[in-house]
Amino acid sequence: MSQYYNANRKKNLYDPNSSEIYRLSRTKIDLYINCPRCFYLDRKLGVAQPPGYPFSLNSAVDKLLKKEFDIHRAKGTKHPLMEHYKVDAVPLVHEKIDEWRDSLRRGITVPIDSTNVVVTGGVDDVWVNPQGEFHIVDYKATSKEEEVTLDADWQIGYKRQMEIYQWLFRKNEFKVSTTGYFVYCNGNTDKEAFDGKLEFHIKIIPYAGDDSWVGKTILDAIACLKGDSLPESGGDCDFCKYRKAVKEYER
Repeated sequence: MSQYYNANRKKNLYDPNSSEIYRLSRTKIDLYINCPRCFYLDRKLGVAQPPGYPFSLNSAVDKLLKKEFDIHRAKGTKHPLMEHYKVDAVPLVHEKIDEWRDSLRRGITVPIDSTNVVVTGGVDDVWVNPQGEFHIVDYKATSKEEEVTLDADWQIGYKRQMEIYQWLFRKNEFKVSTTGYFVYCNGNTDKEAFDGKLEFHIKIIPYAGDDSWVGKTILDAIACLKGDSLPESGGDCDFCKYRKAVKEYER
């Protein structure tokens, strides 16, 4: 991965004096929440955290799920999983659905008043119920022996992700249900042999989101970028801990 990592990025840096549109993604908002210092270093100074390796299997699951739900989108029918979990909705048919799912180049966007910042996010899917409400849908993949849930402390990031998407759609004047859904795929490891196949147990988990925190957090993140000095580190940032430990030996 090192050949792709630029430790001194010169592009896509926040400039408070610029009139050019600055895209602030959902993932970078989450970075600000986790560690304002790493967020500032990344978005304003061009020093990002070293990237992790891509989760290629997760990406493959996402792609295949989208294809599968698109079949039912075209037919206007429920996916069998939606029938099984009694989800009263169908995959949304909308001219912008592919745009909203393109997180890298497009996504759904909201401009922030009196700034040059546009908040962006790319959803996995949107379902619509008989009342015309949108349900935001996110795909997740893992492999573990126990039942998948949303109960782990680290999964607060998943919940914030859902709530930011709900906020983005509401700001675009869509009627959005409080209930979002996680389509959670858990790889089975209890088979007698691999046989070139990885099978998943797929579960739909509803989540009641609360996006009341999103607007203020975005404004706080922008205020952070407008500052002239490095903010404090997040309370439990491994990257900041590493830099501090290394610095002790480099002096």
